[in-house]
Amino acid sequence: MAMEPTVKVALGTASFAIFWVLAVFPAVPFLPIGRTAGSLLGAMLMVLFNVITADEAYAAVDLPILGLLFGTMVVSVYLERADMFRHLGRLLSWRSQGGKDLLVRTCVVSALASALFTNDTCCVVLTEFILKIARQNNLPPKPFLLALASSANIGSAATPIGNPQNLVIAVQSGISFGDFVFGILPATLVGVVVNAGMLLCLYWRELSDEKCVDVAHDDAVEVVEEDDVTSHRFSPATMSHPRGRGAGQIDGSGAPDAAGVCEAHCCCEPVKPDAAANGGDATKVGIHQRRGSAVGVNGAMVTKEEEEYTSVEEKEEEEYTSVEEKEELAMEEWKNKLWKTCVYVITFGMLVALLLGLNMSWSAITAALALIVLDFKDARPCLEKVSYPLLLFFCGMFITVDGFNKTGIPSSFWEFMEPYARIDTPTGVVILALVILFLSNVASNVPTVLLLGARVAASAAAISPAAETNAWLLLAWVSTVAGNLSLLGSAANLIVCEQARRSRQFGYTLSFFSHLQFGFPATLVVTGIGLLLIKSN
Repeated sequence: MAMEPTVKVALGTASFAIFWVLAVFPAVPFLPIGRTAGSLLGAMLMVLFNVITADEAYAAVDLPILGLLFGTMVVSVYLERADMFRHLGRLLSWRSQGGKDLLVRTCVVSALASALFTNDTCCVVLTEFILKIARQNNLPPKPFLLALASSANIGSAATPIGNPQNLVIAVQSGISFGDFVFGILPATLVGVVVNAGMLLCLYWRELSDEKCVDVAHDDAVEVVEEDDVTSHRFSPATMSHPRGRGAGQIDGSGAPDAAGVCEAHCCCEPVKPDAAANGGDATKVGIHQRRGSAVGVNGAMVTKEEEEYTSVEEKEEEEYTSVEEKEELAMEEWKNKLWKTCVYVITFGMLVALLLGLNMSWSAITAALALIVLDFKDARPCLEKVSYPLLLFFCGMFITVDGFNKTGIPSSFWEFMEPYARIDTPTGVVILALVILFLSNVASNVPTVLLLGARVAASAAAISPAAETNAWLLLAWVSTVAGNLSLLGSAANLIVCEQARRSRQFGYTLSFFSHLQFGFPATLVVTGIGLLLIKSN
């Protein structure tokens, strides 16, 4: 593709540069408007400067990718409500044998969760949980946070729904869900193991601290808050039981019995002479007075028969209320379990549909709407949890990257690199991987895929159809694992860092250089191993 006129190239490059700065540094001092607004600003400038037309901008928005992203986010929201992530989190502490075992579990659970529910979702849900476990067992948080972020990125490479760049690749390449998974799964499995091994080697001494508490035998290590045990928690009414009647509150009105008041008053009066003259009557009066003084101390008279009747009545009412509450509680628990089971079944059905090669976008949207209907209540609270800023960010990014492509700069760059980055030679594969690693950390992984994807695939297609498929898979693997190189390499890293820093009780700051100390060598090693496994398929 020939270069456009100088003015158009300059304006398009300036628009893309603004988008890039705000995407990589969303809180830049001179324009702290964030990634989403920066993406839309870049798109608007592309149209305003006439780099692309308005119709071309609309056509650049990839609706299948947005539909797939929206559907998976809605499904993730309902899975979170169904306690899927809490169950995954509890696997971390179940019969754990100490720090090293806990680190390996963190790698496995985060990789599995990110492959099925996207790496960003996994990091949002599990960061606080893992941080609490580490703090409560006197373990250093750093290796566990690194394990969560790095394993989430590696695990997300295994499926088209694991991360946004894989969504783009799956839609643009036309590779089926099953072929995608089986093509990258060996590299993902080995990558997770190697990544965990490097973490263990680097932090072996810190994880061997004698202060570590055995999670399996410590009942205090319950990191789930009591109020978060279930979203449909049953709370019995505290006022449902009738209160016992006091000595001065015999009747339902709560007022003292009039007779009791009179008798209590009589016990303070002297015995009258005429009463004494009557003999037996005087004795009865004295007995009556003594009974009044003994029972009517609080200004009320309660006979033994009344007390027994009241006690029996209260027991009957309490037993009746207790049975009612137990029945309501059992029914509520049954409905809750049934609803959760249906959520899991629908999610499993979505995965089966994807494996069978059905349209990925509509499979995800269908599953999302089935869950909304199944919930049988206003879907607004769940739909509000969808990351609409991310969807808008993608819209702006599609337009901005398409405009930058039309300047001719990416094509000229690839024409220069193509002879050295051919996929049919080991040297070419290494050079291509280094270019993707560099661009993914400089321009972010999704724009890198949008800029290079079609060009790399076209170059490989000239060799063979199998080479084209391998080229897409290599692009997915390298652009995803590249996120582990630095803290700014992926959104998952930033999510873990910010979640840990903002935690009120267990706050921890993961610095750029402490991440780079592990991320740089681990990324190179894991990427290289994955290239060998994918290339050999």
